[in-house]
Amino acid sequence: MSFGDPNNPYGQQPQQPPQGGNPYGQQQGQPGYGYPQGQQGVPQGVPPQQGYGYPQAPGQAPQGYGYPQAPGIPGGQAPEGYANVPGLGVVEVGSYGARFGARLLDMIFAYIVVIILNLIILGSAFGTGTKSSGVAVGAMLGSIIVSFLTFIFYDVIFVSTMGTTPGKKILGMRIVNSRTGQKPNFGAALVRWGFPIGLGYITCFLGYVLIVISPFFDNTGQLRGWHDKAANTLVIKG
Repeated sequence: MSFGDPNNPYGQQPQQPPQGGNPYGQQQGQPGYGYPQGQQGVPQGVPPQQGYGYPQAPGQAPQGYGYPQAPGIPGGQAPEGYANVPGLGVVEVGSYGARFGARLLDMIFAYIVVIILNLIILGSAFGTGTKSSGVAVGAMLGSIIVSFLTFIFYDVIFVSTMGTTPGKKILGMRIVNSRTGQKPNFGAALVRWGFPIGLGYITCFLGYVLIVISPFFDNTGQLRGWHDKAANTLVIKG
């Protein structure tokens, strides 16, 4: 009576080792651990995440796990015509046509104020019927000073207190600090107004013209003129 192979008393057939050196018997390319896989090896049903090997959205820079983040300054990863302003996020900048129209409106409003003040000054000086030369000279000098101060403080006071001018307000724009998103302070508003005027006087009005068209030279797409860059300001919609 034969008892067969003493090492295989039950007569089982020896199992062949899996081919390809795969000790777990999985087919090549088959996902492991029972999870169905999606594209690029990401489990199905799991939302894509940024960083650490997950696919990024088209046109978006990878973030997280040591990748650089979008800078918190105007223009950081913002398309042309928009700006990424700290505290405000991505905002649309004011167009050149709207800014030019607002400037014309502000000039009209400022001239109306100057005319009214001059009528008050000159009317009070000459309305009494006096013909004193000293009164006439004083009235004319006062008219010039008041006109000059009106043109200065019209823009500066409105921008530093309200963050906009009447003309820009009508056309839906305002001025903000490009670094903080807040309205400019008095010093920044004065620099923004005074830089074009001062350069214009020095260069016989040529510098003023260059500053007026300087937004077209801004390669960031934010239409910041030289006066905006000098004052760290930005004209946005809203």
